[in-house]
Amino acid sequence: MAPQISSLATLLLLGSYLAPASASKLPAQAQFIDQKAFNVLNTTQPPTEFNAKTPFVPPGSTGDSLANQPFHVYDKEFLKIIGDHPTLTRIGHTSKDPIFHEAVVWSKGTDEVFFVQNAGAKNASTGLHKSAIVEKISLAQAAAVSDKRDAVGLVNITTVPASPIILNPNGATNYRGQIIFTGEGQGDNKAPALQVMNPKSPYNTTVILNNFFGRQFNSLNDVAIHPKSKDIYFTDTIYGYVQDFRPAPGIQDQVYRFNPDTGAVTVVADEFDHPNGLTFSPDGDYVYVTDTGIDNGFKGFDWTRPAAVYRYDVKEDGTFENRKIFAFSNSGAPDGIHTDSWGNVYAGCADGVHVWNPSGKLIGKIHLGTGTANFNFAGKGRMVICAETELFYATLAAAGNYVDSEM
Repeated sequence: MAPQISSLATLLLLGSYLAPASASKLPAQAQFIDQKAFNVLNTTQPPTEFNAKTPFVPPGSTGDSLANQPFHVYDKEFLKIIGDHPTLTRIGHTSKDPIFHEAVVWSKGTDEVFFVQNAGAKNASTGLHKSAIVEKISLAQAAAVSDKRDAVGLVNITTVPASPIILNPNGATNYRGQIIFTGEGQGDNKAPALQVMNPKSPYNTTVILNNFFGRQFNSLNDVAIHPKSKDIYFTDTIYGYVQDFRPAPGIQDQVYRFNPDTGAVTVVADEFDHPNGLTFSPDGDYVYVTDTGIDNGFKGFDWTRPAAVYRYDVKEDGTFENRKIFAFSNSGAPDGIHTDSWGNVYAGCADGVHVWNPSGKLIGKIHLGTGTANFNFAGKGRMVICAETELFYATLAAAGNYVDSEM
């Protein structure tokens, strides 16, 4: 989707509350955030001055204090997730080009993490005339510098020469020992597609789906594998159009299911503004879909539209039912979304990674002071976070909900 929308430089200095009695029990990079401290504020600003683009700093703190201890504990449940010694390290930086954007996926066989450049970003000149690229890092290199707060230049960021090229990739997940990407397409005649890439050289790719009964998709966004059925689920939305590299939509935004063995493609959910990220609970009983309706790319924002995570029950036949609101982001819109092995839900928002427990209660944040469109676990205790012009490596106690499908 479009680049995330906030930066630390625009923080309103409203402050933060740290529970002094509990501070000594917290890891060095963590702090308590007491929500009761901002239930009632002396003044609140009108929507034209304070909205989803405006980073919120709770009373008593500054942007620096939030960044210095980036693991924000809203509920004690978050302590189990971060463990005794969580760390956050910046491992990549560019001045303008948002090369750390989406499709964050761990290749277990190579112990590398792949991710992609922002398609349609003006500072990258990608989209219509130039495709976004795929990149990767070695997790061994990242782990070697996890004791530092800033390790830019110490981790190699390598361009992956996928062949044939994946046109404007945006989402990705593990698939039968390889990686499946959602390509957004390019222009009128190069259609969006699901494309599988070998994570090892020569990084050969194969298109496995590029139409719905002859009709082009709009611009495929994200993809996930159901942990039991191994069916492929993906979202299709309008971001290629509102970022000026795809034609006007010819089909409504929807969530689809694809069985690669039978070739069957079916719609499983609609009624979204802009369906975006999706992920399953570890047992596959629930699916979570983000709606970034407030963000219309180059066309601006509409604060009355969704910035939400919706949850569905997944029936045994693979269909969805019982849609419910699961969470609403207080900062920007939730984009990429993942679950850990305990069923907690993580989403990339405009100030970092938000974490909710299975009931939808916000229990913590990994605060970046800027937005993240996507991130992912790399097994147990490791996470890579893309933040457009910044790349982060985090260590924590939780393990990712790793799903791969067998050959």
